[in-house]
Amino acid sequence: MSVLTHPGVKAPGDYIESVMISVKAKNPAEPEFHQAVAEVFDSLRLVLSKHPEYQSARLLERIVEPERVIMFRVPWFDDQGEIQINRGFRIEMNSAIGPYKGGLRFHPSVNLGILKFLAFEQVFKNSLTTLPMGGGKGGSDFDPKGKSDNEVMRFCQSFMTELQRHIGPDTDVPAGDIGVGGREIGFLFGQYKRLRNEFTGVLTGKGLGWGGSLIRPEATGYGCVYFASEMLKTKKDTLEGKLCLVSGSGNVSQYTVEKLLDLGAKPITVSDSNGVIYDPDGIDREKLAFIIDLKNVKRGRIRDYADHYKKAIFMPTDIKLEHNPLWNIKADCAFPSATQNEITAKDAANLLKNGIKLVAEGANMPSTLDATKLFLDAKILYGPAKAANAGGVATSGLEMAQNSARLSWTREEVDDRLHKIMIAIHRNCFETAEKYGTPGNLVNGANIGGFLKVANAMLDQGLV
Repeated sequence: MSVLTHPGVKAPGDYIESVMISVKAKNPAEPEFHQAVAEVFDSLRLVLSKHPEYQSARLLERIVEPERVIMFRVPWFDDQGEIQINRGFRIEMNSAIGPYKGGLRFHPSVNLGILKFLAFEQVFKNSLTTLPMGGGKGGSDFDPKGKSDNEVMRFCQSFMTELQRHIGPDTDVPAGDIGVGGREIGFLFGQYKRLRNEFTGVLTGKGLGWGGSLIRPEATGYGCVYFASEMLKTKKDTLEGKLCLVSGSGNVSQYTVEKLLDLGAKPITVSDSNGVIYDPDGIDREKLAFIIDLKNVKRGRIRDYADHYKKAIFMPTDIKLEHNPLWNIKADCAFPSATQNEITAKDAANLLKNGIKLVAEGANMPSTLDATKLFLDAKILYGPAKAANAGGVATSGLEMAQNSARLSWTREEVDDRLHKIMIAIHRNCFETAEKYGTPGNLVNGANIGGFLKVANAMLDQGLV
């Protein structure tokens, strides 16, 4: 007998349709959330016919509804002594397989819909890592760009003064995301410790001297490249000598470039919100060190790269263009590592026209649904974000394990565990896609593989 039987059981397609209509009605003006749900539901058609118990337990309605949504005022003083007000959020989406886990994003675009999409994705991504972590996401519409260190500190302290009531090492463990790096995590952790009078693993992405893990900053980028390498292995190919497009120039992009260099590939692009750098000679280790210093220390703009390296071409962002010139450069592999929906259908068509063989998503949901469909129809190697970029949260899970054991592992040990986790995620996605009749479709593999573990845990735990 299922937990909750549902009279007049609908066909799986009709059931999914009715839940999708309800999601759009209950969550108006949240297009990113609708998109993330639609993508997962599309894969679940293959599951519901084999598992009617999920439908009778109304699992889809439950899994799209966050367990808790926290929204709060964040007042702070700027350097002129003026009062500023931002809005803070934490979406505690699902804790069926472990404490909520997911990043904090500080960016002016942050709103409820974007964070719900990220939290929903996070549930399945965390499930895929093989580690016991639920899904959550949070952040604020605060923009750290152009703010002094003191302003960022005052904001972080005000933000954590409220957030600390809702998080803890066994409840909810936030981390960094766009706009939240080592500096911000430090300020947040300091305030949590001051208010709670306890030194615990409540945040990940901490500094190495106070509970952080080696490889954590590198993990999302490294993991994405490991995943790409596993995809190529299925075609008896490697990254050696491949021309690679990388978007973004933050943490994920920097370490994607580094690991591509380790594996013999040739990265030729990076970007930021102002434009794209194309370096036909390739970005080598010296140039990468320049990018890391420019972005992490000087907090400058990527156009400075072209001033420093004369052969590089800078293409400024043109919002009137329907496509991003970065995705119209001839290459073998693409690593979108900037932000959601950066690859449109037009960009995907340009990539395919130029002979792209592989796309591995370092950012969260960087391809629109239309772009994803084009990649799948073209039968290229396509690693969706919830699988390809799970290395970051996997290593956060390893940081939590080290904190709980009061131990620090070596760089090699963490990297080895990360590599093995990415191999296991690829294998799970690959085998699940075959089992459900869509061999090679890692979007289905990731969505179904991530869903099954969470769905079965929810069934076991009753109607909560």
